[in-house]
Amino acid sequence: MKRLAFLLACIGAAPAALAHAYLDRTSPGAASTVRGSQGEVKLWFSHALAPAFSSVRVHDKGGKQVDRKDTRVDPAESKLLRVTLPPLAPGAYRVVWRVLSADGHVTRGEFSFEVAP
Repeated sequence: MKRLAFLLACIGAAPAALAHAYLDRTSPGAASTVRGSQGEVKLWFSHALAPAFSSVRVHDKGGKQVDRKDTRVDPAESKLLRVTLPPLAPGAYRVVWRVLSADGHVTRGEFSFEVAP
């Protein structure tokens, strides 16, 4: 009986130990339209990130990278990935990200936002 209880406890704990860092929210929001210049793009994740192996890039409609190439995990909030932006012209932008969670799992994705005239 004790072995069964131990086995069930181990199985129940396994998903938490194997968790990936999933995208929780962003600023600007996915599929949003913003007015004026955005100073940076912020992405919050469900788990802590490995700074050396996490990146985010912002591309314009033509595919040119427009961010300042200064991706960083916030030192005060290990679930927050940021990159700064110059003033953006009106138009559509695509954010592409790849992160390594502190437990060693890679996740990636993308979303778009638009800057209104």
